[in-house]
Amino acid sequence: MDVFISKLRKKLKHNENIQIVNVKGYGYKLIC
Repeated sequence: MDVFISKLRKKLKHNENIQIVNVKGYGYKLIC
């Protein structure tokens, strides 16, 4: 899962409006 999230972050890093945040005890959250 960590590899998938890191690759996804690399693909989305050019757009500053999109963020992937790690929510402790819950999972990941996509903020647009």
